Amino acid sequence: MIRVAAIGDQHAGTDSVGLIEPRFADVEEHADVLLIAGDLTRLGLPEEAEVLAGELAAVGIPKVAVLGNHDHHADRVDEVVAACESAGIRVLEGDAEVVTAPDGTTLGVAGVKGFGGGFPGTSLSAFGEREMKAFVHHAEAVADALGQALAGLGTDHRVALLHYAPIRATLKGEPPEIYPFLGSNLLAEAVDAVGADLIVHGHAHHGVEKGVTPGGIHVRNVAQPVIRQCYRVYCLGGSPDGLEC
Repeated sequence: MIRVAAIGDQHAGTDSVGLIEPRFADVEEHADVLLIAGDLTRLGLPEEAEVLAGELAAVGIPKVAVLGNHDHHADRVDEVVAACESAGIRVLEGDAEVVTAPDGTTLGVAGVKGFGGGFPGTSLSAFGEREMKAFVHHAEAVADALGQALAGLGTDHRVALLHYAPIRATLKGEPPEIYPFLGSNLLAEAVDAVGADLIVHGHAHHGVEKGVTPGGIHVRNVAQPVIRQCYRVYCLGGSPDGLEC
């Protein structure tokens, strides 16, 4: 069994010093890995990422993250990633990380930020203006990268770590008009094609926690405003449904 702590949408700012670290003071007692589902920062500034990294520096378990749309806002992604990784936070984008639990159980985490595009019945298509085609093609490329990263993992368990939502169900509570900007079914299709134990995402602050892909894979929206706690722990391999400890 491996215990996975997950949280999204921390939105760290330069005024967050001393506020984030206490939330994770006991995470090592409850989990073997900490997953961060994007929006590490408010405006995508390196100094904000440095604050988050400093606040999480004392967390002794592996820390794996993806970026969110906020982390791209300032167009300083390389600096944000460097600040995180210098403090031991592995940032994924189309690649994967392997974590081993104390009992030897292995977990493969494949991560992408994800992108929008919508869901069956209201999804965008690559037709018309070049801007629309570019939008959809980017969503397709991100989903393909996620599928390839997952397929390359030969671990006991596999988790897909995203920022954008892969299904409509975890967006319930958000205005339906903005669903195409909150996620894409292409992400769920990519995971269903190769399999995983769990998909974790954030981004939808007014959504709900639980959902499932058409292929039967558990999805959890761990945006902090949704779970309303410091982090949520899921245990893989501990019970028939794969999530209860």
